[in-house]
Amino acid sequence: MSEATLERGMNVFREQVNAPIASFFSSCVNCGMCAEACLFYTETGDPKYTPINKLEPLRRVWEQEFTLWGKLKSMLGLSEPVTDELLQQWEPLIYDACTLCGRCSMVCPVGNDVSYMIRHAREGFVAAGYSPEGMKGASRRAVTIGSPMGVKFHALAAQIKHVEADTGLKIPVDVEGVDYMALLSSMEIMNFPEYLEALSRIFKQAGVTWTISSEAFEATNSGIQIGSSDIARVLVDRVVVAAEKLKVKYVISPECGHAYTAIRWEGPNLIGRAYKFKVVHILELLDQLRESGRLKTEGMDETRLTFHDPCQIVRKGGVLEPPRNLLKMVASEFVEMQDAREMNWCCGGGGGVSANERAEELRLKVFKRKKTQLDELNVETLVTACANCRLIIEEGLEEYRMEIPVVGLTEMLAEHLVKEE
Repeated sequence: MSEATLERGMNVFREQVNAPIASFFSSCVNCGMCAEACLFYTETGDPKYTPINKLEPLRRVWEQEFTLWGKLKSMLGLSEPVTDELLQQWEPLIYDACTLCGRCSMVCPVGNDVSYMIRHAREGFVAAGYSPEGMKGASRRAVTIGSPMGVKFHALAAQIKHVEADTGLKIPVDVEGVDYMALLSSMEIMNFPEYLEALSRIFKQAGVTWTISSEAFEATNSGIQIGSSDIARVLVDRVVVAAEKLKVKYVISPECGHAYTAIRWEGPNLIGRAYKFKVVHILELLDQLRESGRLKTEGMDETRLTFHDPCQIVRKGGVLEPPRNLLKMVASEFVEMQDAREMNWCCGGGGGVSANERAEELRLKVFKRKKTQLDELNVETLVTACANCRLIIEEGLEEYRMEIPVVGLTEMLAEHLVKEE
């Protein structure tokens, strides 16, 4: 790496040391409680996976350049600077062994948001030229093609034709003045097209006016995952421009965790202004339809099932009750996992880890935590509301030879809609 590239990374590290991060480092008591909340530590027993330890490069920048004692230590040669070698050593920890799930932040006795700090640390790593190739590729495709998986609109149009042929329903595209614009993740388009069918059937029954934009249908934000605000801004702005062009009142975030974080919580700050529309997660919308009596279901699934809480949607997004309200409509044998809701354990593939091929072996190893949760319940079905979680869990179940079907909640509700006479 050139000295110029390293210095660019260092400048970005310095920019990331804002007031919250400075206060977090100042107040950390090194208790290690965050370790017990991280599946990368609990399933490996390796202390290097302690969440706060992953932030060592950023901590050094804070100490050496923003604290009196740190400056004195540097002057006296008593501290080690952030070097190219240090970043190379720490990069796998910051990307392979953190899903930005935020569980560690829930248990910190002084309230430090460790995942927030790692998100900002990744900004420095990207600027210094250190990030996994898989995540770089996904980000390039997202910017240039419009999708991290390289999905173009003609692929979505083909799926739309299949759904229309199967259901007899018309899926609206580029319709102005409707209430809702639905976003999709590439995984839903390519791996779980039943989500799109479920949307069309539910919205038809409930009388929801909606559309899909051919210019901005992708919800996934690779910029948030890799740690590049510049990329994240481009991807959010693409959605905002399309939604405002179509004059919709709401944008629907799909069953995708980081998509919700990007468009709902970080988006306005990234583009520097408020939206002219509101953002709602699909589970929030479905729960609103339930409450107003517009979502009508019949029959109950009598299999023993549980719900996996996606970290970004439930723990960070606060969508706790809607999935449970909806499950009560269609599932008579729903049981909660131990450590459910805001304390649920991550699937192991969030935060871009699923796009990071290098992390696969570690990811499958730490899936033991989810396996343990499921073993305790002896369930027949697992329900979730994130396409990425769904895919990662399916891979984990296959790895550990567990035959448990994984279904999306929106899809499950659509299967129980009252049939039209």
